[in-house]
Amino acid sequence: MKHVRHFTPLLVLCSMQVCLVHANYAPYFFDNGPSSTNGNMALLSLSEDTSIGTHVYTLNGTDPEGEPVTYGIKFEAGLRRYFAIDVNFGNVTLIEELDREKEDEIEVIVSISDGINTVDEKVRILITDANDESPEFINTPYIVHVPEDTPSGSSILKTEAVDRDTGSGGSINYFLQNIHTNKFTIDRHSGVLRIKRGVTLDYEKSRTHFVTVVAKDGGGKLRGNNKVFSATTTVTINVEDVQDTPPMFIGTPYYGYVYEDTLAGSEVLTVIALDGDRGKPNNIHYSLVNGSESSFDINNATGAISVIKSPNQLKKEVYELKIQASELSAEGNVSVYAFATVIIRIVDLNNHPPTFYGENGPQNRFELTMYEHPPEGEILRGLKITVNDSDQGANAKFNLRLVGPGGIFRVVPQTVLNEAQVTVIVENSATIDYEQFQMLSFKLLAIEVNTPEKFSSTADIVIRLLDTNDNVPKFSSDYYIARIPENSPGGSNVVAVTATDPDSGLWGEVKYSIYGTGTDLFLIHPSTGIIYTQPWAVLDAEVSSKYNFYVKAEDTEGKYSLAEVFITVLDVNDHPPEFSENIQEKTMIIGSPVKIEAVDQDAEEPNNIVDYSIMQADPANVFDIDQSTGEIKLKSYIRSLDIIHNITKNKDCIWSLIVQAKDRGSPSFSTTAVLKIDITEETLHKGPMAAFLMQTKDNPMKALGVLAGVMGIMVMITIIISTVMFWRNKRSNKIMPVRRIIRKRQTQQTRAVRMEWLKFKRPSTAAEKFAIEDDTKSLKNENSNNNIQIPSLLPSAPSPPPPPIPLLAPKKNSTEWRVPTVSGSLTPMFINKQLKKGHSSAHNALVSELKQKFEKRNAGSNTCHL
Repeated sequence: MKHVRHFTPLLVLCSMQVCLVHANYAPYFFDNGPSSTNGNMALLSLSEDTSIGTHVYTLNGTDPEGEPVTYGIKFEAGLRRYFAIDVNFGNVTLIEELDREKEDEIEVIVSISDGINTVDEKVRILITDANDESPEFINTPYIVHVPEDTPSGSSILKTEAVDRDTGSGGSINYFLQNIHTNKFTIDRHSGVLRIKRGVTLDYEKSRTHFVTVVAKDGGGKLRGNNKVFSATTTVTINVEDVQDTPPMFIGTPYYGYVYEDTLAGSEVLTVIALDGDRGKPNNIHYSLVNGSESSFDINNATGAISVIKSPNQLKKEVYELKIQASELSAEGNVSVYAFATVIIRIVDLNNHPPTFYGENGPQNRFELTMYEHPPEGEILRGLKITVNDSDQGANAKFNLRLVGPGGIFRVVPQTVLNEAQVTVIVENSATIDYEQFQMLSFKLLAIEVNTPEKFSSTADIVIRLLDTNDNVPKFSSDYYIARIPENSPGGSNVVAVTATDPDSGLWGEVKYSIYGTGTDLFLIHPSTGIIYTQPWAVLDAEVSSKYNFYVKAEDTEGKYSLAEVFITVLDVNDHPPEFSENIQEKTMIIGSPVKIEAVDQDAEEPNNIVDYSIMQADPANVFDIDQSTGEIKLKSYIRSLDIIHNITKNKDCIWSLIVQAKDRGSPSFSTTAVLKIDITEETLHKGPMAAFLMQTKDNPMKALGVLAGVMGIMVMITIIISTVMFWRNKRSNKIMPVRRIIRKRQTQQTRAVRMEWLKFKRPSTAAEKFAIEDDTKSLKNENSNNNIQIPSLLPSAPSPPPPPIPLLAPKKNSTEWRVPTVSGSLTPMFINKQLKKGHSSAHNALVSELKQKFEKRNAGSNTCHL
C-alpha cells in the first residue's frame, strides 16, 4: 500500500520577520483492520457474487485540524472501474460485476482530501470465490468396448470433470445414476468406472450398456444460499461377444391352441432358439423329440410347429411336445443343444370377452348420485349392472373386481360363470365424505380366469356425492386469552374467535354467540366472531379485573361447539391518592409520631403504591415524614417544648404542613392535604376523664356538648323527682318533715355518684394557661345544677361518650390522676371531705375549664398560623 501525503506549511510576514504559523497537516485514513467495513479499505475482500449496487465499504478518515474531508477512488488506466464513491460520506458502491475466475484481485487508489492536502493510498481488494461454476466433463464422449468375459471389479474407463471454483466449490465427486440397476460402479474421487464386484457381462443378454455419470461439486455459498452444481455425461459400454453359450429358446414357455375350426396342416406356433454367442452365431436345427403322437410336425429350419390332423381326430385335450434346438458348426456338426417344452391345448374357440350391460343394452359407463356417509353394508341400488360372457365352459368363467380407492366399496359376486347381476356394497362409510371427495371414480374389471387369452373388459363407475350436515363447527382453539386496558372506550375490540365448518352451503355457515356470568359487558359479532365491549361498558380493574365466559359456534341446524374466553382488564393509573380530609388537625406528643394516610383506589401495583412527602413547612427543619407509611415526627434534635419555643416566639401555635401523596403509576397522580399539628408534651394524668379530655382535645365543642347533655339529663331527673315528691305530698294533705325529705335524698344519693373536690395545681409549663383555680363560690351553691349555662352553637356529636358521672366518681384507695389536654394538663385531687351536691360543682369546674380553653385557643389562632 502506498501513502502519498501533501503538507502545506503557512508563512506569514510579521514586522519584517518571517514567522512560521501552524502547518496544515494532511488528512489521514483510519486503519480499522481487515475485518472492518470502514477505514482505508485495506485488506478488503469481496465475494464475487456481490450484487451490483451493494454498499461494500465506507472510507473513513479525519483531518488533524478538524476540517471536513472528501473522499475519492481511482483506477489505473486500462482497468475496469468496479466501484463508485460518495465523495462526502465515503460510501463505496459496487457498479461492475465481479468474476474471480477472470480477475481475483483489484487495485484501487483511494484518496482523502481536506481541500488543501490530498492523501492517496493504493489498496488491493481480494475477490473471494463463490460457488458459481458448474463442473464440466472433459474428453467426451466416453465410449468403451469390453469383452463379455472381463472379470468383475475391473476398471474399464476413467471419467474426468473440472470445476474452476476453489475450495469445496471446486472439489468434484462422481456418482452413477440408477446405481442399483446397472452393473457398474465408479470411484467417487477418481472417476474410474469399474464392473461391480460379483457381476459379469453377458453379450447374449445385453450388448450395450449406457451409464450416466454425475459430477457434483462440494457446494458453497452463492448470494447467501448454499448451492451445489452438477454435470452429467453418458458412458457407452459396448460388450464384445465370446463363444461360450449354448443355444437358448426365446419366448418360453410355449403354449399353443388348436380350436375346433383349425384346418389340418395349419401352423400352431413357432419356437425360436438363438445361439447364445450372438456376435458370431451358429445355425440352429430344430427337431421334435417326443409327445406328438403323429399329430404334429416341426420345420427343422424355422421351428414352426403344425397340426397334421384335423381337430376332431385329436384324442387328447392337451399335448406336451419336447423340442430340441441344436447348433451346427460350419462343418455341419452338432456342437451344443438345448430343449424346450411346447404345450398345445385343444379347445373351443374363445372369441367373446365379458360384456357389461345396463338397462338399455351394452354399456361401459355407469353413474350414480348419492348422499355422503351411507350406512355400511348398503347396496347401491341405483347401479343396475349385468355382466355376460357368451363363451361356454371355462371360457365363460371370469372374475370381477373394483379398481380405484380401496376399502370403500366391494363388488359381489367376485367370480362369475356366464352371467350375473353385479352388486356394489358400501364397505367403509367414513371414507365416503363430501368434504374429501365430491366424486368417486372406479373401474369395474371383468377378466377371464382360465383362458389363455385372458380376455377382459372394463366399465367406468362414477359416483357423485351430495353433502349432508355431518360436521360440527370447530374453534381454532379450545380457549382464548385476551387483555384490554380498563380505559378502553365502549365498543372496543377485545379478541376475535374463529370456528370453521367444512360443510357446504348453509350448513357451513357459522353463527357466534356468547353466554355465561361474565358476558354482561361484552358482545360478539355473530358472523365475524369479533368480541367487543358494550357501547356503554365502562371497564374498571378496581371493580373486576377478570372475566370468563363461553363462546358458541353454531351452524344452521343447531350443531355447535364451545370455547372458553378469559379476559383480563389491565389496570391503568386512573385514581389519584385521596386523603380522608383535605385539612386535618392532629395533636403530636413530643417523642411520638402522628400519621397521615391517603388511599389510592387503583387495583394493581405500582399504581396504588403511595409515597408521602412534605411539600411546604415553615420553618422547614422541624418535621420529617416517612415516605412509605406517612408517619410524621419531629426532627431528632427536638425533644421538648422549650426547643420549639426557641424556634418560634408564639407558644400556642398550630403548625401547618402541606403533605403530598403521590402514586407510582405512569403517569403519576398526586394530591395534597393541609395538616395542622398541635405539639404538646406527654402528661402524667391518667384515668377515664383524662382519656376523655385527650380524645376531645382537638374538638372541644364536642366535649362541651357531651357535658351539657349530661347536665341537662341531670336537671330533668331532678325536676321529675321534685314533681313526684310534690304530688305525693299533695295527696297526703300534709307537709312531710324535712328529715323525711333528707332521708329520701340519702336513698337517692346511694344511686348517684359521689364526687370529690377537684383541686387544680398551677403547672409551670405551657399547660399553665389551662390551670383552673379552686372555685369556692360554686361549691356554696347547692342548686348549681340548675344554674349551669350551656354554651350556644354546640356541635352535635356522632355518639356521646359514656356519662361523665362514673368517670368522676371517686374510687376507694384511689391515687392522684391527671387528664391530658391540648397543651396543658388538669391535676384534680380528691378531697376526703364529702360535700353535698359535690358532683354539680365538679361539672361547673369542667365546663369553666373548657370555656377558658376555647377562648385562649381562638385568641391564639388569630395571631399565629404556621
